[in-house]
Amino acid sequence: MQGFDVVDRRFKRFVLFNASLETLAGGFRWLEGPVWFADHQCLLFSDIPNDRILRWSEAGGVQVFRQPAGFPNGQTRDREGRLITCLHRQRAVVRTEIDGTITVLADRFAGMRLNSPNDVVVKADGSIWFSDPPYGIQTDYEGGKQESQQPSRVYRLDPRSGAMTVVADDFDGPNGLCFSPDERRLYIADTGLQFADSPRQHIRVFDVEGSGARLRNGRIFHQVSPGNADGFRCDEEGNVWTSADDGVHCIDPAGDLLGRILVPAKVGNLTFGDRWRSRLFICASQTLYAIYVNQRGAQRP
Repeated sequence: MQGFDVVDRRFKRFVLFNASLETLAGGFRWLEGPVWFADHQCLLFSDIPNDRILRWSEAGGVQVFRQPAGFPNGQTRDREGRLITCLHRQRAVVRTEIDGTITVLADRFAGMRLNSPNDVVVKADGSIWFSDPPYGIQTDYEGGKQESQQPSRVYRLDPRSGAMTVVADDFDGPNGLCFSPDERRLYIADTGLQFADSPRQHIRVFDVEGSGARLRNGRIFHQVSPGNADGFRCDEEGNVWTSADDGVHCIDPAGDLLGRILVPAKVGNLTFGDRWRSRLFICASQTLYAIYVNQRGAQRP
């Protein structure tokens, strides 16, 4: 099937024979952080090396939402619909308020600066979970070289008290994050040590403890090939749709590959949106793509 690689017959029902990969816009440097705003019918996404957040809509195409933007990476929305963004240059997680002002939610832990927050998700209880590898401060291309003051970790930020806790600290390079639809699992990508000859790269999965504030039983979920997982999302059945070097891979909750959407560039991140959350927006290197699929992205509890 052109444009798709069906590995397991279950993937066939996700594929629409008359829906092809669409190029929405190009000419960027490295795209990341896609987040769909259904109430505005638009997609926000990051062009990290160009230090800007962009806005795409069917009616208006691509427009600059914010520039300079602090070399933004991963983004999501909180329970009140506000934009949450990871910033490399400021080494912070920030929130864009309804009036457009920006509030710094986290930029230090135990008195020392964070590395370069990379990806972020918000749980049903409003808590903010984010990864903090040093990628954004290791080069001048995505934020500017700075000294690392922290190990690579994943943090949880309490929305009421502002308290931060470490929920995972045994990663070389924690990256993409995604809760399962019922929030009983948290998937975390480890993209390894940058510039290493053989970096540790896989998706791990953790059980979320009954309190909803801690993780346990971390184990390897899936090894993406070719390339590695960066950002990913779950559909409403709990399948993981992840970035890879050759496109988007769909993996079932047991960790088995179902199939691939083939994309002509390395994919960094993706999200579901548009009508009924069944259009997949794909940030692939310098180009923004989209494709309709016969599956809906998970809706938060």
